[in-house]
Amino acid sequence: MVKAAAEQKINPFYSPGVGDDGDESYEYARYKPRFPELSWAPLEEFPVVDRGLSADPDKKALLSAATKVIHLTPAIGTELEGIDLRRLSDAQKDELALLVAERGVVFLRDQPIDIHEQLQLGRYFGTLHKHATTPVPREEGLEEVHVVYNDSAHKPDSSAFSKLELWHTDVSYEVQPPALTSLKVITLPPYGGDTLWSSGYALFAGLSPAFQEYLSKLSAVHSAVAQAQGARSAGIHVRRQEIETVHPVVRVHPVTGKRSIYVNPGFTRRILDVPKAESDAILQFLFTQIAQNTDHQVRFRWTRDAIALWDNRIVTHTATFDFWPHRRHALRVTPHGERPLSVKAYEEATGKVFSDAPVQNGAQNGHSETLGKVPKYND
Repeated sequence: MVKAAAEQKINPFYSPGVGDDGDESYEYARYKPRFPELSWAPLEEFPVVDRGLSADPDKKALLSAATKVIHLTPAIGTELEGIDLRRLSDAQKDELALLVAERGVVFLRDQPIDIHEQLQLGRYFGTLHKHATTPVPREEGLEEVHVVYNDSAHKPDSSAFSKLELWHTDVSYEVQPPALTSLKVITLPPYGGDTLWSSGYALFAGLSPAFQEYLSKLSAVHSAVAQAQGARSAGIHVRRQEIETVHPVVRVHPVTGKRSIYVNPGFTRRILDVPKAESDAILQFLFTQIAQNTDHQVRFRWTRDAIALWDNRIVTHTATFDFWPHRRHALRVTPHGERPLSVKAYEEATGKVFSDAPVQNGAQNGHSETLGKVPKYND
């Protein structure tokens, strides 16, 4: 196994580090990153059935099993206590999909679910994505797992990236980008390494009606090129040819019917059919709102055996890179969603009209609910 040069500096988003600290006694060494020289065919469009469409709108089966439901902010983020993801019925899984679609991201602590069970849960929600450039675990047969790994051998280089560009929606350049996604951090640094999410629902809702209407008619290019080039520059084989895809700037969620901003600093490159200066200005404004509007965000401090499930169609996220030289190791499972639908396409395809009414999250059916405050980790 290749050991990385000491303090190799990297851009953690586009140029993943090759090699590691060489510690073979590490308990999860079998899940350390590898970059297999495989070649995959281009992805083709396929039908998707969103499990949230089958859910009880009141989510009785799921919420009655929880001992506590904590809404972390008004806009985004809910933590469930007393739920074991390994024991969920199909009805509870459907209701979990609905809750994630409503709240953007749901957190559960003390989850002993292993990667094989995490994959099984992910497959319930859809066909799993296989990434073209990022690492998979050393253990064979886990090519549908995305490995997030940093240790003392990989020092993020602040001259190689800005904090803003680290905000992203996972592989939004795919024709059918991800939907309900799960991440479990299996090894934590003693401090730092938090993850933040920003709500596309809240971003859209906070805009003026005229700007909402204008953005709803626009489309933007999402590109895999920079990520593929970064991989090649690091000597990593690109397993599927990079693509660029056009998606609506505003998409409608197929379950909630709510509109969400669907651009991100990591992969969105330009808005079509407007002057470049206009495209640049609009994207910079939206990117700044994603990264800096704390009313739209939730920040999660990981604990051992915690897992996050988020809907990549309606949130953008980033990690903090403040934990070097400590190890941070996570495993992500990423089901595909549908091809994003614009407001017009949604109405034509479904015969429905979008609804931006706020989701009601009141106490239901005997479960305990606490209105949380935004975690003050930066005070």
